[in-house]
Amino acid sequence: MTKLELARVKGTRDLLPEDMVRRRYVFESIREVFERYGFREILTPTFEYTKLFQLRSGEEVVNQLYAFEDKGGRNLSLRPDLTSSVARLFVNSFQTAPKPLRWYYITNMFRYEEPQSGRLREFWQAGIELIGSSRIEADAEVIALLIESYIATGLKEFTVNIGDRLLLDEFARMLGVKDDIGLMRLIDKKDKMEREDFIGALKEFGLDDNGVEKVLALIELKGKPDEVLPKAYELFRSDEAREELKKIEEIFELLKSYGLYEYALIDFGIARGFDYYTSIVFEAIAPNDLGIGSIGGGGRYDNLIEVFGGKSTPATGFAIGIERLIPILESKGLLPEFKIGSDVFVAYIGKELEIRKKAVEITQALRREGLKAEYDVRGRKLRKALDYANALNIPCVVILGKRDLEQGRVTIRDMESGEQFEVPLNAIVEKVKGLLKK
Repeated sequence: MTKLELARVKGTRDLLPEDMVRRRYVFESIREVFERYGFREILTPTFEYTKLFQLRSGEEVVNQLYAFEDKGGRNLSLRPDLTSSVARLFVNSFQTAPKPLRWYYITNMFRYEEPQSGRLREFWQAGIELIGSSRIEADAEVIALLIESYIATGLKEFTVNIGDRLLLDEFARMLGVKDDIGLMRLIDKKDKMEREDFIGALKEFGLDDNGVEKVLALIELKGKPDEVLPKAYELFRSDEAREELKKIEEIFELLKSYGLYEYALIDFGIARGFDYYTSIVFEAIAPNDLGIGSIGGGGRYDNLIEVFGGKSTPATGFAIGIERLIPILESKGLLPEFKIGSDVFVAYIGKELEIRKKAVEITQALRREGLKAEYDVRGRKLRKALDYANALNIPCVVILGKRDLEQGRVTIRDMESGEQFEVPLNAIVEKVKGLLKK
């Protein structure tokens, strides 16, 4: 019979204990900051009606989804992000709730994309949604929270680049471009293309040399407010555009009060990939040699809840790309060293039930004192049991046999030094803790 081979599905990962301990550290570091800012955790279903995502992004979005028909003939899709699900939840149950709502999530998402560095088909995001405030204080709050979240994971070198969707709309009108969404999507891809390829794509889009030069000038408007805003006020003349520039100016003033001004830049070349953004947008960039671009981002989406049938409600939020953040932290040596596995292994000699019961009792006593303990459920000979503990880097082994029980003692072996100690039964926990503190 041919041996059945089952491969891991393309675009997914098997996460081993050493992966999970690092991920848990990053998750909990971010979670602590989220909750310090008053956000509360939610989780929506893994799949939604495909129509939810079509309403947000159009029919063509189905090509980017894990979309399927279930046994009841319903068209469903695995969630590609949580913003749409959060908006649906709000419309269903929370339109009359006190505002603003501060919700956060840390969970997995699914997109049918070609896997590449930092981009998988199943991936995790940590994100927040702040629903119910149109004020610039809400934008500054979520940007500050994004910055503090990265700092909490140990990341030191990064910026959160801030742009504005309305200014890009205005810019498209200035160029006489009718397909402003298409232009934004093209600008959004600029960092993934060589300059000449980007220029060629702009010309193919329909821009003449003058239009191309204006686009290139726009995306080079990047830096601190005192460097960028005077040029921006010269470029954008409408009242609406100047109101947006004033918002950006105020965000940076507020970030000074947060003590986070140094981490933020203006970048008018940010378009973001989703069409539902309505004003301030932003993304986080950390220099790296891994080919990873944005490690997170978000923006204001004041129209999405209305699209889903709710009352017009302002909202803003962001998502952190965990599959992009962790490799950068690892490459820069910013994650702590983690001890995984058990502190102590209990091995026994003999097959008598009395000995096996005592091994369980000792293991439980260690566990109740907060130690990570396991005992030999395979009943190996002592040499094999010690080899197992050594292979798993378990620092202490408790050894007991029939004679030990008769004398009311056990042997404790320090696996690093090879020293062995005869210890009374009532002193096992104390001795093990002492050895672990060395």
